[in-house]
Amino acid sequence: MSELFGTLSDGSPVHRWTLERAGVRVRVLTYGGIVQSVEVPGRDRQAVDVVLGFPGLEGYLAHPQPHFGALVGRYANRIGGARFALDGRVFPLEPNNPPNSLHGGDGGFDKRLWDAEPVEHGVRLARVSEDGEEGFPGRLEVSATFTLGPEGALRIAYEATTDAPTVVNLTNHTYWNLSGSGNAGGHELRIAASRLTPVDADLIPTGELAPVDGTRFDFRAPRKVGAGYDHNFVLDKGVTDAAVEVAELYDPASGRALTVSTTEPGLQLYTADHLDPSLPFAPGDGVALETQHFPDSPNRPEFPSTELRPGGVYRSETVYGFAVRD
Repeated sequence: MSELFGTLSDGSPVHRWTLERAGVRVRVLTYGGIVQSVEVPGRDRQAVDVVLGFPGLEGYLAHPQPHFGALVGRYANRIGGARFALDGRVFPLEPNNPPNSLHGGDGGFDKRLWDAEPVEHGVRLARVSEDGEEGFPGRLEVSATFTLGPEGALRIAYEATTDAPTVVNLTNHTYWNLSGSGNAGGHELRIAASRLTPVDADLIPTGELAPVDGTRFDFRAPRKVGAGYDHNFVLDKGVTDAAVEVAELYDPASGRALTVSTTEPGLQLYTADHLDPSLPFAPGDGVALETQHFPDSPNRPEFPSTELRPGGVYRSETVYGFAVRD
């Protein structure tokens, strides 16, 4: 089902698509590819919204920086020094997170209007990112397809092609709170990652792949999330053609459990410690689990490549599964 959700300043309409299956209801906006809400039942069989978001379009326009629920690109996470080299040419980007570029710049995919068409059990969003948009080379034709599976799992499948060499790294920036409200630090988290990418003072990877053994980054066995995380975990499975389960978030209070499966080699854990006080959410009220390639990969040839060339197809898939425990 599609309905008018609001209007941008230039008069462009923003629509909200509602997907519903197996007791799960998901709402997706054509503005920013935003997952506005995800309603799932808990142990008490009552469905609540388990993601952070706003009830109206004006909230997203007034508070863009948390990227609530957004489709992030052309490059998710940070690119050091707001520049990268490709085929001997340097491409300067917007230093919107000085001195770095973050999440594709202030005019990234999360601030763009997407075309929408229905597909079986879901919606396909698509747009063209023109050559030079936010400094990135190549005319990129990109789509993200949101569908609900038979058990209510939310699948996001990304595809992109280009007419010139470029870099691509897409993710979804939903903040999860399986209780539906309050602080999410008491959620239990498991991540199948034996290493992470340490960062410097500017939050750019040093190039090291450090073991998590004996550190607060060891989530290989479930434990409380806590606070103080904005780090990329190196998933043990690496890059895969099909989505593989890599993480689980569990709320003991409600019984809700969220599994994350992906084709990507990394997962950024962000515990929302820096939410602006003007927001209707407090720091720590959500947990972001961003499936992705590693930060600053265009400047790190030793990392899995994010390059896309003419004739190639960028594909990425992430699946969010929902369950209830007694």
